[in-house]
Amino acid sequence: MALLVAVLTALLVRLTPSWMGEEGKPQPGYIFVNLGYSFLAAAAGGYVTALLAVANPLYHVLALGIIVLALAGLSALQARGKQPVWYQLALVALTPVGVLAGGLVRLRVMGIL
Repeated sequence: MALLVAVLTALLVRLTPSWMGEEGKPQPGYIFVNLGYSFLAAAAGGYVTALLAVANPLYHVLALGIIVLALAGLSALQARGKQPVWYQLALVALTPVGVLAGGLVRLRVMGIL
């Protein structure tokens, strides 16, 4: 997940440097695109986790979701005052939901749901 977000962020910065804005104040376009691909990367992480889980894939997906929630919360605390609060809260909320969504898609493909 982190590698996917890092690559996509680097690509976004390279393709749309004007969206970065001033230090710590990204433009709305960057923010919304970042929220979208962060959700998709989290969903990919949840899907792969469920795919690789030998037993109880839902437990593994939930564990990843909790870890992602904790890390997103820490990241929001670290970025306090540097980025809009609503953006940080959206990342904290969207990424664990993305993990769960990706895991549930995999469970559906497996025929468990």
